[in-house]
Amino acid sequence: MKKKLFIVLEGIDSCGKSTQAELLKNYFINQGERAVISPEPSNGVIGNLIRSTLKKRVFFTHNRQKFDEQMAYLFAADRHDHLYNDIDGVFKLIDNGFQVIVPRYYFSSLAYNSSTPEQFAFVSKLNEKFPNPDLLIYLDIPIKISLDRLQERSLKEIYENEVKLTQVREKYQQILAKYSDLSLIIDGTKDKQIIHRQIIDFIRAKFN
Repeated sequence: MKKKLFIVLEGIDSCGKSTQAELLKNYFINQGERAVISPEPSNGVIGNLIRSTLKKRVFFTHNRQKFDEQMAYLFAADRHDHLYNDIDGVFKLIDNGFQVIVPRYYFSSLAYNSSTPEQFAFVSKLNEKFPNPDLLIYLDIPIKISLDRLQERSLKEIYENEVKLTQVREKYQQILAKYSDLSLIIDGTKDKQIIHRQIIDFIRAKFN
């Protein structure tokens, strides 16, 4: 492929983002391409703080609205570093010839860090200058499947509960309905290899 892509994978928790990111990376490598998975939160200083907070090892406040606002600020700061830092930023990697696969991007902030129209506007403002990816892939699964898969984890994160995930899935649907750039929505309950083939076929059709 001549074009080096910035590909984002989105969806509620346990929808299969990590699995599909790994399969896609391996596909590119097998095609003779350089490819890397660069998730959000990033592996930078701010990203590590976010991960500790989500795992409840760092505490800010019991006030849910203020907590979501704090997380939105942190994610936006981490996202700027993730995109633009000169060591392993997304655009640095693309300039160096890598296909870059990003599990979670600003769509996750919009879905997870806003519960009201006012909060959505606030998070949107924080993220309005971040560029859209070349391709957004959304893996859609029912809430029950997400919760069943999460039961297999030894440690749940702060947003991993039925009420929050229901709100998040609805928010994603609203975001996708208004998103006008290139996107692919996939039934995430299908076999992982079938999903992978759908992604590959779509990329080949659009970018080869």
